[in-house]
Amino acid sequence: MSQVITGIHHITAIASAAQKNLEFYGGVLALKLIKKTVNFDAPEVYHLYYGDAAGNPGSILTFFPYEGLVGGRHGKGMLNTTSFSVALSALDFWLKRFDKYNISYKKPQQRFDDELVVYFEDMDGLGLELIFNSRDTRLAAKPGVVPPEYAIKGFYSVEIWLEGYERTAGLLTEQLDHKLVAEKGNRFRFAANEQPGSYIDLLCSPDSLKGLAGSGTVHHIAFSTPNANTQAEARLRIVKRMLNPTPVLDRNYFTSIYFREPGGVLFEIATAGPGFTIDEDLETLGERLMLPAQFEPDREQLEKVLAPISLNKHNYT
Repeated sequence: MSQVITGIHHITAIASAAQKNLEFYGGVLALKLIKKTVNFDAPEVYHLYYGDAAGNPGSILTFFPYEGLVGGRHGKGMLNTTSFSVALSALDFWLKRFDKYNISYKKPQQRFDDELVVYFEDMDGLGLELIFNSRDTRLAAKPGVVPPEYAIKGFYSVEIWLEGYERTAGLLTEQLDHKLVAEKGNRFRFAANEQPGSYIDLLCSPDSLKGLAGSGTVHHIAFSTPNANTQAEARLRIVKRMLNPTPVLDRNYFTSIYFREPGGVLFEIATAGPGFTIDEDLETLGERLMLPAQFEPDREQLEKVLAPISLNKHNYT
């Protein structure tokens, strides 16, 4: 049977303020804002996409910023930590950058071989890591405020806390083309292709409180599938697993199905294409408010409701 899941496509989280979100991810972390659009289910709320220069699957972190939303709580039944991949040689650069912008962080820790991990959080408390490693062969972003040799390359891994890992592990290995590639203590790592950007770490944490949704929490994780045919195959597998996936939904830049895995985390399977250049040129990605066709007649009203956001990159050199 052919592989239908190739790794992580994107991760979507919840924030409390669009402007501060842009300043943190576009400024401090120097990710590219590749798409400024709206929430399909609540068009008066932005949907901001960050990633590498082209918005390739495996690099895309997106946010629904609900202005003034109270914070959530990390806990079991949630994806609590999103990890980015950077070069092993970039450690000093990033620690100095965090100090410069008053970003609190934990001391570097060794996890698995060739992984040096620095944990930090954004202004809403979203759990983040930089994982310094020499395994990731992806090219980093084009030259910008962060030199390319130090820049974020994309995701490295995610961390999901669960009461017990077995049922989620079964879903990953039996339906989603993952295999167990490492384990240490209560951490079990699965991967679709054994490369950075594909790692799913399941943590058994039965004594943790249950996570609560709010700003600073992850809404869902999306896995990447090559095309509509492989997505249909993946959906059939999920149906047979009796996890009640949604119909295929058009998200403009990809199509998606959604379902909850046994531990409670919302999973999505998204197609790799058509991609983010269907309505903007590569060089101007993220510069304009792009609306799905059904909301285009409401552009004037939405532009009044959505507070303007902008980034002065000279403040983040």
